[in-house]
Amino acid sequence: MGVLSALAILALLIVVHEAGHFFAAVWQGIRVTSFNVGFGPVVLERRSRGVQFALRAIPFGGYVAFPDDDPESGFDPKDPDLLKNRSVVQRALVISAGVIANLLLALAVLCAQGILVGIPAGFNAGSGVLVVALQPEGAAALAGLEAGDLVVGLGGKSLGAGTNAVQQLVEAVKNSPNQPLALEVNRNGVSTSFKLIPASQSGSGRIGAQLQPDGDEIYRRAHNPLEIWQQAQREFSQILRRTISGFVALATNFGETAPQISGPVKIVEMGAKLAQQGGSSLFLFTALISVNLAVLNSLPLPMLDGGQFLFLLLEGLRGKPLPERLQLAFTQSGLLLLLGLSVVLIVKDTSQLAFVQQLLGR
Repeated sequence: MGVLSALAILALLIVVHEAGHFFAAVWQGIRVTSFNVGFGPVVLERRSRGVQFALRAIPFGGYVAFPDDDPESGFDPKDPDLLKNRSVVQRALVISAGVIANLLLALAVLCAQGILVGIPAGFNAGSGVLVVALQPEGAAALAGLEAGDLVVGLGGKSLGAGTNAVQQLVEAVKNSPNQPLALEVNRNGVSTSFKLIPASQSGSGRIGAQLQPDGDEIYRRAHNPLEIWQQAQREFSQILRRTISGFVALATNFGETAPQISGPVKIVEMGAKLAQQGGSSLFLFTALISVNLAVLNSLPLPMLDGGQFLFLLLEGLRGKPLPERLQLAFTQSGLLLLLGLSVVLIVKDTSQLAFVQQLLGR
């Protein structure tokens, strides 16, 4: 059920994104040919008012098609209801509507969390530090640590609980580049010892692991709708800031940040684990991925909404569209880049899954 829940959430995010484009076009009377979830051959389809609604075989992404893209559509090229014949502002609204829809969905999900789960009212800290995620070639992964491990001891002494335990472990790692650390780890109720040697980076120790305090968030019922809205706004702002910071770090420090990138397989795996935990985890997962999808599509790259928006911006500055050959070359190069990146991420993700490693005899 966890995997199905994660897949359903990803499908919902794609549908919402494309629905943003679709309704922004229909609202302005712009002609639309089809609304598609996925790519490749059609698996299921339905036609309504001249529009094809299709579920396609490759379930990563989706798109809304316009007659402008099909020279055999039968429409007069000068038809005022074609997207290309509308003003720059109208086309900008259609292009940006997908990003706006994902941001609004994230905010709505966080409001739903406040209604159904409640408002955070504290943290019931348990003993130790939880390993949330690992970089494949990081020192923690090479030492044998796994996501879900609970580090309860360091150098023969208890770590304690809460944020103080995390800070104590982080400081020990930073101060011990290339020096062994003795960890006591609880894995599925079994205590195990590990020798961890932090890698040295600019004189500081790094282990390539995401850590957080162990324990459970405490929730209470909201006093009024305003409190729900304020809490949702705070969480939304935090997620948006961290997401933008992550993309900035990827652009400015690619070598260190790239190993942390996850593809669709890893995202589904993470969503499945959160679905099994229940509570607020699935709400936060949905909001996080929705905001990430919005920010990703805002980037000025080929085949993304940001790339199309860049074309419109240049058209507005020039007073006329860019040459079609230049737009085509930009789009085709982007398609090859995105397809190649998708393949790399999928291979990277699947190679890290436990069942694949077992099949390979590792």
